[in-house]
Amino acid sequence: MKFIKTNIPDVIILEPKVHGDHRGYFFESYRRDKLEEFLGYSVKFCQDNESKSVYGTLRGMHYQVPPFAQSKLVRVIQGEVLDVAVDIRKDSETFGEKVEVILSGENKRQLFIPRGFAHGFVVLSETAIFSYKCDNYYQPEFERGFAFNDSEVAIDWKLRTSEFLLSEKDKNQPRFQDAEKISAEADLYE
Repeated sequence: MKFIKTNIPDVIILEPKVHGDHRGYFFESYRRDKLEEFLGYSVKFCQDNESKSVYGTLRGMHYQVPPFAQSKLVRVIQGEVLDVAVDIRKDSETFGEKVEVILSGENKRQLFIPRGFAHGFVVLSETAIFSYKCDNYYQPEFERGFAFNDSEVAIDWKLRTSEFLLSEKDKNQPRFQDAEKISAEADLYE
């Protein structure tokens, strides 16, 4: 497994070593010991989620606030998405900055998104199967978000606005400046 730092050092791209031949392929999609060794802290994933979405589906920008903040390890099993993480830790040196990565069933890359980041993705292929691990349980009353098209964050989603398929929740998220933030000084990993 290769670990690649992004423009925000806390957000990491994981690139597996894929072993393939005429029968197909094999790779390790997750090694807790290797991830923790690279990060320098413990991550205990407790919930796996999967979604299937069609072209243009945009899910984001979502996060949970303490005590149910979540780290995520995300990947695409089939198809292709643009995956985005935005730093919402208000005292952080990289507050408001973003990481944008293409994840696909073909490149098999994964993105580790630590607690204190909002997350979203848009489907660029006909369909996509998206899978992710979380290190804290989903708690709807602690879920927050901000508008995917907020000009302050300025995410280039690679599609025209008319192509987006959005949930009612994502159509009505607050602006980034009005969304609840997380203190960078908070102990997000208790």
